[in-house]
Amino acid sequence: MTRRNFLSTAAAAQAPAVLNAQSKRRNIVFILTDDHRYDFMGCAGHPWLKTPHLDALAAGGVRFENAFVTSSLCSPSRASILTGLYPHAHKVNDNFSELNPNLPTFAQLLQKNGYKTGFLGKWHMGGASDNPRPGFDHWVSFYGQGEYHNPEINDNGRRQKKSGYMTDILTDEAERFIEKQSAPFCLYLSHKAVHSPFEPAPRYRDQYANERMPRPKSMWLRDDFSQGKPEWVRRRRATRHGVDGAIGQILPLEDLYKGYARSLSAIDDSVGRIMDTLRRRNLLNDTLVVYMGDNGYLWGEHGLIDKRSMHEPSIRIPMLAHCPDLFRPGTRAEYVLNQDIAPTFLEAGGVTPPASMHGRSFLPLLRGQASNWRTDFLYEYEWERDFPYTPTIYGLRTNQYSLAQYYGVWDIDELYDIQKDPDQMNNLLGDTRMMAHDRMRTVIRLDSQPERKKLLAGLQDRMARLLAETGGDPRYSGKEPEGAKAAM
Repeated sequence: MTRRNFLSTAAAAQAPAVLNAQSKRRNIVFILTDDHRYDFMGCAGHPWLKTPHLDALAAGGVRFENAFVTSSLCSPSRASILTGLYPHAHKVNDNFSELNPNLPTFAQLLQKNGYKTGFLGKWHMGGASDNPRPGFDHWVSFYGQGEYHNPEINDNGRRQKKSGYMTDILTDEAERFIEKQSAPFCLYLSHKAVHSPFEPAPRYRDQYANERMPRPKSMWLRDDFSQGKPEWVRRRRATRHGVDGAIGQILPLEDLYKGYARSLSAIDDSVGRIMDTLRRRNLLNDTLVVYMGDNGYLWGEHGLIDKRSMHEPSIRIPMLAHCPDLFRPGTRAEYVLNQDIAPTFLEAGGVTPPASMHGRSFLPLLRGQASNWRTDFLYEYEWERDFPYTPTIYGLRTNQYSLAQYYGVWDIDELYDIQKDPDQMNNLLGDTRMMAHDRMRTVIRLDSQPERKKLLAGLQDRMARLLAETGGDPRYSGKEPEGAKAAM
């Protein structure tokens, strides 16, 4: 155990036996990474990845075993993080749309209530501009995806070239921000890494040279497995978001995987530096630190690379929370979502979250005081012209089932019993392919299978209710409307 790990663990051990409710305005440090897959941490069970500082953060805090996004794409997810809303409500459905400045965000509400707020890094909602956005007193950002090496950044409206590696540069800025602040403050550190192209810090260029990429069992193109998959999934194998055309690069998949892993190492260093800075300022125990990824990432599952789909590695994210004065260390199995971040930070800041927010503060959950916690959530993804091989998706994830329904394509949907089939190998709707004379609704083609028809109809009913309750269009539930048979 390193000295840093020991100190983090020791701090956790000193947490009070009985924890008080939120009673003060906490300093908040939010660390967001790009495309960080949920199990790419030593503490999450990766076979060879080294993440000592993330592991220490988890050991001294809480690791959420079931953290998800409601849309697995950078900008929609980031808009949900800021607003606490589903994408169908905030309307950022692609990577080009600006976030409506009239929508309240946690940053704006904290700022109005006396917080000093800072944003550092990738904004990615309206990439044509890197100008400061509402809600932040201090702003360091860049155009679009930015650059890993010697980047140009916008420092509070003044653009300048910086020497060095982007992750390290942003961490330098974060340390300076924390050192200058008096309570209360909210720092939003939004890293470029580990987004492609995977360019690690020079010090990690040769890391993991002798390791091998784990191959998921659903990666292989086998007739007995792939016949139950939608046609669009099988065809995506050959695109830049599939194993046969990965990210449009000529590098072998093995090298891309290692580049991704190496790029994460500087992120791990960054977490260690941020925690050390808080410790130096005697802020470690009472500051709420949250680490998470903006979406998941597929590394060969179902023949796919990248995100966007509703398969488990695409929608699961890493999420860690640390504040020894508020909650004990451990793991939590409840479902937490990207849209829970905004109400959580507002509660930590003593601000009542707007009733319009769809997310919930998870601070009561961490203190063991939450009741009627969610057991399901919606997933949505809108078709993109630039990447047309993934269709529009509306789905529902429950404790037991994952239902993904596809729009704008003549194809089958996907339904998995996650408890029995966590790798999503057996599509329960794999035999519902449509003939030329058929109607589209899957539930109609299950007339001879009453149990499966009842299951699907129940999931669609729940989707329709969730969509209606959150201002969405219930028709995207796939549920057959009343009177449909007569209308046909």
